[in-house]
Amino acid sequence: MAHKNFWDLLHEKQLSLTKSGIIIAEYLIQHPEEAQFLSISSLARNCNMAEATIYRFCKQLGFEGYNEMKIALAQANAAPISASVSYDLDFSTDTAALCENINLSFQSAIASTLSLLSPEAVDQAALLLQRARNVYCMGQGGSLILAHDIWARLSTISNKFHTCGDNHLQVLTASLMSSEDVILFVSYSGATRDMMDTLSIARKTGAKIILITHYADAPGTALADVVLLCGALEAPLDGGSIPIKVAELFVAEALILRYSLDNRELVNISRIKTSAAVATKLL
Repeated sequence: MAHKNFWDLLHEKQLSLTKSGIIIAEYLIQHPEEAQFLSISSLARNCNMAEATIYRFCKQLGFEGYNEMKIALAQANAAPISASVSYDLDFSTDTAALCENINLSFQSAIASTLSLLSPEAVDQAALLLQRARNVYCMGQGGSLILAHDIWARLSTISNKFHTCGDNHLQVLTASLMSSEDVILFVSYSGATRDMMDTLSIARKTGAKIILITHYADAPGTALADVVLLCGALEAPLDGGSIPIKVAELFVAEALILRYSLDNRELVNISRIKTSAAVATKLL
């Protein structure tokens, strides 16, 4: 669609909005900053309507989908959203202030995650890892890189932990799973088509699913056996934010340490072996 200020576009379309559309528009006007962080499920719940109604509202405004609308909303918000997002910084910000801003954003990401992460969910996820024949660490885009990092950490404990490549390979792997297998999937949004394809196939095989995400009501949570929540906020224009990755890795580290403490003998033996194996690689 043509690039047009979101609020101008909303004003232009207001007379043609449905009754539901007017309610959504009023919510966005009253909560402009909060709304850009909401998933489509969260916005639908806050407006007391179905996700399909939100999607139709986006289409009526001329957007391809919900995410495109969120980006337009973020671009139209003139006021800074939070000190945790990088594009809020003024060009005149000196390096000392920049570092302090980064420090605050990392602290905020971890503190928010600590408040959301359920210890009981971590325990349940660790038990699934312990009982699994194979565990596959998966994600897409930047989340796939995080999944690789998590797998690399777990690979020092047991060779039952694996990683996969792109979505085609993930779908193939999922199709051959059984009830003895577990997927550890990393997805901040919990709402990508490729993820849903993979997890839907895995569910049919009986495989268990652990999902690391931010949104408790994301579509992916309906397919997961255990949901581990990270609390950091990511604005639509700040994709790939490192504090978000830190928050997700915080969740992963809690899970890995719980699993390690529950399997101390195995972990000690494995890490002695793996440490010795790589010792000759160091100068």
